[in-house]
Amino acid sequence: MKRKARKSGGRASRVAARTAPVAEINPCPPGQFGGQYRPLNPRELRDILDTAFRLLAEIGMSEVPASFETIALSKGAELNNLGRLTFSRLLMEEIIDGAAKSFVFYGRDPKHDFEIGGKQVRFGTGGAAVQTLDLETGLYRASTLKDLYDFTRLIDTLDNVSWFTRCCVATDIEDILDLDINTAFAMLVGTTKPVGTSFTLGSHVDPIIDMFDIALGGEGKFIERPFCKAHISPVISPMRYGDDAVEVAMACIKRRVPINAIIAAQSGATAPATLAGMLAQTTAETLAALALVNLLELGYPMIFSNWPLVIDLRTGSFCGGGGEISVMNAAAAQISNSLGLPSGVASSMADAKAVDAQMGSEKAMSAVAAGLAGANMIYESSGMTASLLGVSFEAFVLDNEMLSHVNRMIRGVEVNEETLGFEAIKAVVTGEGHFLGSDHTMAAMQRDYFYPTLADRNDPASWAELGAPDAWSMAKTKAIEILQSHNPEYLSQDADRAIRERFNILM
Repeated sequence: MKRKARKSGGRASRVAARTAPVAEINPCPPGQFGGQYRPLNPRELRDILDTAFRLLAEIGMSEVPASFETIALSKGAELNNLGRLTFSRLLMEEIIDGAAKSFVFYGRDPKHDFEIGGKQVRFGTGGAAVQTLDLETGLYRASTLKDLYDFTRLIDTLDNVSWFTRCCVATDIEDILDLDINTAFAMLVGTTKPVGTSFTLGSHVDPIIDMFDIALGGEGKFIERPFCKAHISPVISPMRYGDDAVEVAMACIKRRVPINAIIAAQSGATAPATLAGMLAQTTAETLAALALVNLLELGYPMIFSNWPLVIDLRTGSFCGGGGEISVMNAAAAQISNSLGLPSGVASSMADAKAVDAQMGSEKAMSAVAAGLAGANMIYESSGMTASLLGVSFEAFVLDNEMLSHVNRMIRGVEVNEETLGFEAIKAVVTGEGHFLGSDHTMAAMQRDYFYPTLADRNDPASWAELGAPDAWSMAKTKAIEILQSHNPEYLSQDADRAIRERFNILM
């Protein structure tokens, strides 16, 4: 018995599926809901938290600035027999209850606004690289103010970089006030996304926020839309406060600058080498930072950034790529989320110097772990190389595409009547015998799949005909194209003139 002939048009359908225009639907936008990966079981999570609370209650903090110690003692903290400032578990639980659980991080352009907190995961930049991978030579050199500006306008075009924190230090500026002001200015003129910066001293906060006010149109405008957060490390591991950072925190609260309180202990150096001990100490230290901010002003917007970092115990050098740092930052996110606090961790801090297989594997494993764990703010996730000593234009471009894949993984699998596709399967089985070109396939193509533009998916012959391009060369070409074409003008002439008249702007 002859088989029933298939309906004509099979090949045409396949061609249509390949060539049909794809609607501009982003299948993996920033802000996916994480939390699927939980490296700690409930008992392990409880034990780490119990130990963290015990560290604060029994050992406490040293080197407490007098200005904060007075406030803390008046609000329930105590001094132990060693003169260290301690926080009871009851006091810490009260602080956690009253702490901000979410807040809006504003961009200068409202289209870039987003909420920090809950389950939403976003990737952004960070770091303080002193070397930049030169686009022309392919070798590292000292980072400059121009590099910082170029990185800022580069990320202004990258969809998966939700905010920009300075990724390099302008080593060509010696004066620390000029450095802080020009760093902030480079971000003002390079992007309207939310930004983050550091203040070397508390006295630097006022002039920089004054500059932001000018950019926004007048005194007090920054408070209406605080588009810049402060990156502060108020705790120095192990278990002591940093005087300058505490002063910066106080100055930021006065001028309503949201705070990203970063604890960045290193395993086997400033924290225990064991992963559990490391997490217990860094959780206690981040809670101490939370206590600082909330005893100054309860409910003040703060990101709980517990960043457990790793050193190579053979050499003592920091290593940003590997399974240990990936799982610890995922665990840190899980701990922060269990407390209901806006969370921040770090990822993609590759040790590799070149844009190569090592870099790709190190970046991908840590970004996936942090994203699936549900950290709200994932720092260092773009551009960083050489164990945070370096930063690369090509890496920024490649990381942006990588983060689309990561966001797609976090999004997961939607299961509903449409996606289960019973009727679509029935139609194919009883019809043409393939899904190519079907309405069900076309809808999924536009909605569920990400199509990279840099990653090569050609067959070997086609790849060879194109000159056998590698990822580094593709990313270099893309970065150059962006930098040559994207020259935003985000400051009015009047604001630019007023800022230059008041401050020593070096670009």
